[in-house]
Amino acid sequence: RWLIDLAVSTGVPLTYGMLAFGTEEHKWKPVVELLDRITAEGGTAWGQAHSRHFGAILSFQTQLPFDALPVWKEFRAQPLDEQRRALADPTMRQRLIHSADTAEYGRAIGTEARKPEWQYVFPVTAGLPPYETIAELAAARGTSPMETFIDIAVDSELNMFFMQAAANHDQDRVLEFLRHPQAIPTFSDSGAHVSQIMDSSLQTHMLGHWVRNEQAFTIEQAVHRMTQVPATAWGFLDRGVIAPGMAADINVFDLETVTPDMPELVYDLPGGARRLRQTASGFKATMVNGQVLLDHGEATGARPGQLLRGRLAN
Repeated sequence: RWLIDLAVSTGVPLTYGMLAFGTEEHKWKPVVELLDRITAEGGTAWGQAHSRHFGAILSFQTQLPFDALPVWKEFRAQPLDEQRRALADPTMRQRLIHSADTAEYGRAIGTEARKPEWQYVFPVTAGLPPYETIAELAAARGTSPMETFIDIAVDSELNMFFMQAAANHDQDRVLEFLRHPQAIPTFSDSGAHVSQIMDSSLQTHMLGHWVRNEQAFTIEQAVHRMTQVPATAWGFLDRGVIAPGMAADINVFDLETVTPDMPELVYDLPGGARRLRQTASGFKATMVNGQVLLDHGEATGARPGQLLRGRLAN
């Protein structure tokens, strides 16, 4: 109730992450109802609707849900080559599997380490779905989920990324959120988990998956939702459409080939810290204020944009 009162009394638009933490109706319905109630009472609210599963990217190169467990902590302190050799030892492998399967993980929030729900963990084998979950792969192989997880990682020389979905398990719900009139296909925590979450591809996912493959939106509907709707919501009234007098911020892409590339690790943050990066295919050019910023994914050196500052920044 206080969020409704806040939006209505201040007249300031409210925005929040529109995620379904669970498949039961009582866990996701309030997320939709809040938008409707604020609108009905005269306020303005926008839901940040993610276009796919939301969760952490796991890998032996970054983090695993088991890293804090005593056996795993000692194992993970070794270089990756040593970890790979240790996983070839049946005794060590069974110790790790037993530890992961029987440990108490405690309560997890967001992308924090949690006991894996294998029906919601899948290897990221391509830029777009469908993906097979660890539970499905384990059933097909006749092995345990934990053993399957390790086998897949070892087969990739510990390079495989896995998605551990914490929300948006039901893709029908994701589509319902995306179709809400007060929803914007976006999501951001301002970069707080750059080595854990890979969400910069969610608009490309919208185009490749929901427009081209699923035909859940026309290209016109999707582009409108990703351009004019957020521009209007955030108060940028000089952009969001291609028209005389508007800022020429334009993406040129091929709908038949647009797709997220596979995520990768880079170590370019201060101190050599790591982050996840995901580029995209099918984009021919990105223009900002009428100048080409990216040409087929390559930076041109142009810097036509500017830093955006809030009204209270100074």
